[in-house]
Amino acid sequence: MRAFLSGTVALAGLVALVLGSVTTADECPVAKQQRLAREAAATHVQTVAYKAEAKDIVDTAVAAGDFTTLVAAVKAAGLVETLKGAGPFTVFAPTDAAFAKLPEGTVATLLKPENKGKLAAILTYHVVPGKVMAADVVKLTEAKTVQGKAAKIKVEGGTVMIDGAKVVKTDIPCSNGVIHVIDAVILPE
Repeated sequence: MRAFLSGTVALAGLVALVLGSVTTADECPVAKQQRLAREAAATHVQTVAYKAEAKDIVDTAVAAGDFTTLVAAVKAAGLVETLKGAGPFTVFAPTDAAFAKLPEGTVATLLKPENKGKLAAILTYHVVPGKVMAADVVKLTEAKTVQGKAAKIKVEGGTVMIDGAKVVKTDIPCSNGVIHVIDAVILPE
């Protein structure tokens, strides 16, 4: 009986293999075209999803379109390679509107080559080592920044503040960390 069942299973496997081959070989052109289109679409969706997940902090900021001043400052400070590195990093990213709140001429002055060190200090004050998600940020009272000093964190009426800047969007995932959007530029004391 056992030999009969083994032979039957083997025969069934062989039939499935042969029929599968015949079905694929004898597939009508329309069905084949539809199958290939489905496979191509699935591959495209997977590729797009992979590319979206694969963006690092700098590329994510560039793609967002609301961080042109921040990206220009990161370039001027020579921090692009660092923020494209393995990390992980948590960046409290000021928007273009946040930079616009600074006194007139401040950004232009900071972007000058002679102010590269000062600019780097300000920008690294916006970066915390590690991937700190919003659920963890709300439990903190301060966060030690890459710059070396600690930024004060507090929650007021459900709003998270870091050194007086309001966190307006959280948990933007990046391949090497996370971005939290803030409405002001924070400055080390």
